[in-house]
Amino acid sequence: MTLTIAFRWLDPEATADLALPSYETPGSSGMDICAAIEQECTLDPGARSLIPTGFAVAIPEGYEIQVRPRSGLAVKHGISLPNTPGTIDSDYRGEVKVSLINLGHDPVTIRRGDRIAQLVVAPVVKAELRVVAELDTTDRGSGGFGHTGVQ
Repeated sequence: MTLTIAFRWLDPEATADLALPSYETPGSSGMDICAAIEQECTLDPGARSLIPTGFAVAIPEGYEIQVRPRSGLAVKHGISLPNTPGTIDSDYRGEVKVSLINLGHDPVTIRRGDRIAQLVVAPVVKAELRVVAELDTTDRGSGGFGHTGVQ
């Protein structure tokens, strides 16, 4: 299935050197997106930075775009997103920006055009909450974090 999403470079002249978000392989579920920064940005260990992409999108109602880390950056350098996955709502029309965090042990430099994250388009299901006096029971019950062991 293919969904059409309106895409707009906010300053076409200033972003002419950047690649359009794209799926790198036929089986990719996420489109890689590039940094639209003017100057290099070095993330020290533990540091965060909000990286612009230079574009905005109009997502059809009933969908969202999830902003997710790129696995290579995460494994090789410890670069992730502090709010992963980030959500772009269908009614947002501002610039897409990516919040990056360096969870690694060494500084990492982000350069203009670097692929910094990926976008995954997903359907949204709205829920209606119904207040009840009690919930049905399950074998798990209220067992939470680590209730099945640490393996």
